[in-house]
Amino acid sequence: MTDFKSGEAEKLHLDELTGEKVSKSELKRRLKQRQKEQKKAKSAQESAASQSTKAPAAKSITNGIQDEEELTPNQYFEIRSKQVEALKKPESVINPYPYKFNVTISIPEFVQTYGEDGVLNSGDKLQNRVVSVAGRVVSKRSSGAKLQFYDITADGARVQLMASLQDHDTKDSDNSPYIDVHSAIKRGDIIGVTGYPAKTKLGELSVFVRKTQLLSPCLRMLPRERYGFKDQEARYRQRYLDLMINSEVRQRFVTRSRVVSYVRRFFEELGFLEVETPIMNQITGGAAAKPFVTHHNDLKRDLYLRIATELYLKQLIVGGLDRVFEMGRLFRNESIDLTHNPEFTSIEAYMAYADLSDIMDLVEQLFSGMAKCLKGSYKFMYYPEGPESGVELDFTPPFRRVHIIPTLEKRLGVKFPSLDSDSHEELREFLDDLCLKHNVECGAPRTLSRLMDKLVSNFLEVDCISPTFLLDHPQFMSPLTKKHRSIAGVVERFELFICQKEVVNAYTELNDPVDQRQRFEEQAKDKEAGDDEAQVIDEEFCTALEYGMPPTGGLGLGIDRLCMIMSDTNSIKEVLLFPAMKPVEQ
Repeated sequence: MTDFKSGEAEKLHLDELTGEKVSKSELKRRLKQRQKEQKKAKSAQESAASQSTKAPAAKSITNGIQDEEELTPNQYFEIRSKQVEALKKPESVINPYPYKFNVTISIPEFVQTYGEDGVLNSGDKLQNRVVSVAGRVVSKRSSGAKLQFYDITADGARVQLMASLQDHDTKDSDNSPYIDVHSAIKRGDIIGVTGYPAKTKLGELSVFVRKTQLLSPCLRMLPRERYGFKDQEARYRQRYLDLMINSEVRQRFVTRSRVVSYVRRFFEELGFLEVETPIMNQITGGAAAKPFVTHHNDLKRDLYLRIATELYLKQLIVGGLDRVFEMGRLFRNESIDLTHNPEFTSIEAYMAYADLSDIMDLVEQLFSGMAKCLKGSYKFMYYPEGPESGVELDFTPPFRRVHIIPTLEKRLGVKFPSLDSDSHEELREFLDDLCLKHNVECGAPRTLSRLMDKLVSNFLEVDCISPTFLLDHPQFMSPLTKKHRSIAGVVERFELFICQKEVVNAYTELNDPVDQRQRFEEQAKDKEAGDDEAQVIDEEFCTALEYGMPPTGGLGLGIDRLCMIMSDTNSIKEVLLFPAMKPVEQ
């Protein structure tokens, strides 16, 4: 029940050393840093040359890729690929792609079990406790040829591995000698180890390794630790790397999963039945939005990806399913910006024998309960731009209520003409003049609905920080909504805004088939006038209403925007694992 607006991506430049596309300012910063490092390295070389010749070093456990810092990503990939191909040969004692590894304890469980105070003291070893863990190598450090340290991560947790020749089982997991297996492991590889829990003398919780197995080599160079992986464009395009390198990103999607689970559980506990309705429709309806068009070869006709689930769900209410909801993807062929993505997740729910007041209570219960569950309090800080830009949000019920027409009249110092007049042109000219007077931009076609929407956006939505209900929309904005029972020209509808973002849209649903058909006909006129987002007449839905739909309250809730608020971000792309992106220019 929301629209999409366009946004421009920042022009990116190729970092020839890393192969990444970064912003101009980021590229300049990197080049400057590399110049400093080159000077430092040159100075170190000159110092080393002046010293006396030292004895030859022992064979390095990291032979193969001597110094990845000196390689480009392409060079690294070429060298590493050749190494792994060598491991695939029959004479190799290491299988780089084994079928299975038996994990006995996850890394988070290991840290929780053995990391608590009092379980292990510095220097303690539980040699009779055998554990097998697996994860991705994020760092590797050598202390001579007989001792290797690794940090591995999995499931959002990290643990140190200490692999010494002394502890190494001569019969390793794949019969590989100590030097061979540890020289084959590089940063980014996925490995499995078997050993015992211990704490080093410095108090670092570790697995002292007896057996080591390479499970999947990483052929590509990971982003260098000193730079991290911060380029926004690259993060969205390579989300797997983003999740791998940036722990806060993983936590953000854990929060999203908790939000989805909470919402689904909330409706199920109230007796709502989750259903599924078609994604491909013969006509569009249920929202004001431009659809995506596809083609069905067998039917020899175009179909539309759904822009809403509303009309199908209301037909189920007609059929006797008194409480239904659907959570799923909607598709709107519109612009991309901080709060809009062409495909997004929404939940629509409909409750028979209820009205707007009941739905408002339900929404307050849902949002306040979620805040308490996920944040621990009705009041919490929201940090969309980081720790320095927080704003307090208050989810304490009841939420603030703003009546649209009276508040606009007060803000603009005008008196609106009757909204119940048969002549809409007079009202359209009035709204048009208001937009021009206050420099409110509205592109063609300048219909009643579009002009009013711009005024509401510019003068009311901007004040909605903590949860706020905008109530009593004009009838011409809401073709599927029941007329207000006591105020002429408006309907029983509310929108819930949080941090200036529309999160919920709700109605007392229109169930008079004659009135519904007339509303559709008015929308059809707007479509003929050039409004691509206006709805068309849905004959099947009108026919269903003629069988009788009970009084019904309904809502649509934007899951993605709710996740943005609950995970401290101001961009919808941060809460979508794979957001829509413009093609990369070759």
